[in-house]
Amino acid sequence: MRIESTSGGLAMIKNIYEDLPGSEKKVAKYVLDKPQGILNMTVAELAAKSQSSSSAVMRLCKSLGFKSYQELKIRIIRDIDSSENEDYIDIKKGDTIESVAKTIKNNSIKSFEETFDFFNYDILEKSVETIVNAKTIVMVGLGGSFIAAKDAQQKFIRINKTCYALEDMHLNATIIANLDKKDLVIGISASGETREVIKLIEKANEKGIETIGITNYGRNSLSKIVGLSLFTPADIESPLRSAATSSRLSQLFIIDVLFTYLATVQYHSTVEYLEKTKKAIDEFRL
Repeated sequence: MRIESTSGGLAMIKNIYEDLPGSEKKVAKYVLDKPQGILNMTVAELAAKSQSSSSAVMRLCKSLGFKSYQELKIRIIRDIDSSENEDYIDIKKGDTIESVAKTIKNNSIKSFEETFDFFNYDILEKSVETIVNAKTIVMVGLGGSFIAAKDAQQKFIRINKTCYALEDMHLNATIIANLDKKDLVIGISASGETREVIKLIEKANEKGIETIGITNYGRNSLSKIVGLSLFTPADIESPLRSAATSSRLSQLFIIDVLFTYLATVQYHSTVEYLEKTKKAIDEFRL
């Protein structure tokens, strides 16, 4: 029996709050302000308290990807019971090396936990199936997202998957122009609005090529145009951490989950390829 993640309801609402229409935003604000209070409320009671409507409550549930109002309440119960509800912490002038290290550790843990809460295991399985069936994989990303793309390339090449992760967007466009429907393009963008990534995914869509997006949770340009979306938490960077530390860790977490599950699906061949590549690399060690 599949066990779905049953927490992260409040984080999910925070991630899409600014993009919600007015009626849903009223409901969302009430839930964020008084999460404990809604646990014994019916749909109609929440609608009245938030000065909205029952249909707006149900639309919010749908916007969050929940099948029912009850699922929203279950996730919020888990959030309330969790002992890890602290916000991301920014570094401050005069911090000691110990406090900086602790801050980065706590923020990294929270990044993993929130990403885990956003996992849709059906989509993850479909993504791995798509990767397995792909003849060639092209990973596209810029800045910090390129680091995740390069990590995926290294992993997939080690198990004999043809995979490209190139910084030159013109070369990426050239490769995609020569792909066919048996191939795959994976776009990575924390904001979901990186122009170059969007353009390359659009080129892939024009050719009928399978596409996957790794992007923040909510409505953004990338999630709207890819075949499958895998989500990271949005707006988790604090002001001084411009290197996108947490979002990069979330992207790497997703890449690791995809690769490791792929390894279990193709266990024997994966082990064989990893042993071969390890032996090849060992020849360069002193």
